[in-house]
Amino acid sequence: MSLLIKHGTIVTATDQYVGDILVEGEKITTIGSDLTMAADRVIEARGKYVFPGGIDVHTHLDMPFGGTTSADDFESGTIAAAHGGTTTVVDFAIQYRGQTLHHAMDTWMKKAEGKAAIDYGFHMIITELNDQVELEMDALVKQGLTSFKLFMAYPGVFMLDDASIFKALLRTGKNGGTICMHAENGGVIDVLVKKALAEGKTAPKYHALTRPARAEAEATHRAIALAEIADVPIYIVHLSAAEALEMVTEARDRGLPAYAETCPQYLFLSYENYEEPGFEGAKYVMSPPLRGKETQDRLWRGLAFNDLQAISTDHCPFCMKEQKTLGADDFSKIPNGAPGIETRMSLVYDGGVRTGKISLNRFVELTSTSPAKIFGLFPRKGTIAPGSDADIVIFDPEKKQRLSAKTLHMKVDYNPYEGREITGVTETVISRGKVVIDAGTFTGRAGGGAFLKRNTR
Repeated sequence: MSLLIKHGTIVTATDQYVGDILVEGEKITTIGSDLTMAADRVIEARGKYVFPGGIDVHTHLDMPFGGTTSADDFESGTIAAAHGGTTTVVDFAIQYRGQTLHHAMDTWMKKAEGKAAIDYGFHMIITELNDQVELEMDALVKQGLTSFKLFMAYPGVFMLDDASIFKALLRTGKNGGTICMHAENGGVIDVLVKKALAEGKTAPKYHALTRPARAEAEATHRAIALAEIADVPIYIVHLSAAEALEMVTEARDRGLPAYAETCPQYLFLSYENYEEPGFEGAKYVMSPPLRGKETQDRLWRGLAFNDLQAISTDHCPFCMKEQKTLGADDFSKIPNGAPGIETRMSLVYDGGVRTGKISLNRFVELTSTSPAKIFGLFPRKGTIAPGSDADIVIFDPEKKQRLSAKTLHMKVDYNPYEGREITGVTETVISRGKVVIDAGTFTGRAGGGAFLKRNTR
């Protein structure tokens, strides 16, 4: 199948121009002005932006957590992602204690195969490190799984000690992989949680109040210090606190290869949401938690000046009914996570580009190009160029949409941005040459996505 996209404003991380794109099979083959080649389908994109497909490198689909499982599986989650202009996700496979990394990989491959509607890859969560696991890290890197997530939080479940973290960092120095770090001081938080519960403080807001910004900053500083000693890069996931951003900025100013992402929830929501009446604050229970509203400007500045390199979602949805209510009498039992895989692109465009906080090129860089480069997908993904995969988003910059759980496609009974009107909406999405969203309608298929073998840094 061939496609010819005509007269769109093509935007990459570095360029912006009006042009035509010829897609043949799965690849972009020609870019030019007034192309006249024959094609099976011609798409008129005059007045629209044409972006490379969004890349979300932090999702949790079909993930067990706290006695339940995230509401979106790989079918519903990737269809929702496509509706929002995302054509690639990198999810997390979990090695539970006593298991091998390959067992975890096989388990998550089975979750995705036949269901994912867009392309996907995996990071590997390591919860137990020994000599055999280190050898498995090398093997997985050769198989195209080139990044590993470690936790400094959740004692007894996910958390690794500093020695294990340092050994994993050293291993990536040999195999070329990348460590992704959940940076919160889990031991301190555990003490604060137990203290709050003992004092009868059980409401959702205490999730945030027992996870202070300084606990995130301390862990971020420690993670970067360990990576510096090991002489390897590090990637801090879902950074939420200005104090943690200071640690990343200082490291980058010293020339260290420290990278970090933030998420839309930290740019558009705040601690005030936890003060919503009744149990409504549970909608926003995630880790790290939402911070004070004044933090938003600091994060936007970090995005504008490249102290933060990516915007991902940490999409991990749990329904209010039957799932979030598991913590009705104890905030520590509320499943951590919120939906966001479908709304990322429009929220960042509306709240970032239209307000002048970031440029249009920077928008593409943060939502597609930079994640592709950091995680071994560029230039196959993350740009519009001859030879790249035909992952293309046609985006209407003037169309308005009111966000609502009832009209979005994520399989969850609430939306954190319920009622917010955004300007800038994905219209048509092409994934490896196939139209999967056609004027707002899903035309792809479950299982149409492919597993992505990623390169080392």
